[in-house]
Order: sequence, then C-alpha cells, then structure tokens
Amino acid sequence: MIGPVYSRGAGKDLVLGLRAERKHCNMRGTVHGGILATLADIALGYSLAFSTQPPTGAVTTNLTLDFIGAANSGDWLETAIEFHKLGRRVGFANCYISAEGSRIVRASAVFLVTGKLGED
Repeated sequence: MIGPVYSRGAGKDLVLGLRAERKHCNMRGTVHGGILATLADIALGYSLAFSTQPPTGAVTTNLTLDFIGAANSGDWLETAIEFHKLGRRVGFANCYISAEGSRIVRASAVFLVTGKLGED
C-alpha cells in the first residue's frame, strides 16, 4: 500500500527508495511518521535477511526512530543501512532515511534471529 518502493543492491548494500505522494502525508502536508517507520523497518529487515546465504529469518523486537527533519509530497526518500551486529540470536542495525539528499530520520532496530529461511 505504501509503494511503489524501489530497490538496488542487496544485503548490507540494500537501498530502498520511495517517491512521497499525497497518500503518504498527514494533514499538515508532511510525510507521516508511520510511513517513515514502515520504510525503515522494511529496509532493515530485508537488508538483515539477505546479508547471509541462505537468508536469515528475523523479527523486529524493537524499532526506535528519531525524526530530525521532514519530507513533503514529491520528495524522493532513500534509505541507507549501517549494521552493528548479526549474531546467532540477535541483530542490531541503524537505518537513515534521506529526503532529497538530507537526512530526516535515524532508526535503530533490534531483531530476534529465528534461523535461516528454508530450514526446518
């Protein structure tokens, strides 16, 4: 529902992009924080999962966002991932979201590793 979401790269190099539309905005005309949180969670989860072969299964246990700017309809939003640790039981990473090249969000996440995808 938030898309289309564009991507390039994989694993730790995954970048997601989204052209903000009116449907992404709140009543004040800026991109809603929930859209930014969703974009960060998707970027972090996919990046973590596909940073290994076979992909790692994980669920978000904590997601914290710091909003340091705003985006408007028409702005290009783009993610950048910074991994701290991917262990056997937990993973830690940050995601930065930029609007038109300026950082507007810092997201920190903790993931519970559930195993390698496709394993029984």
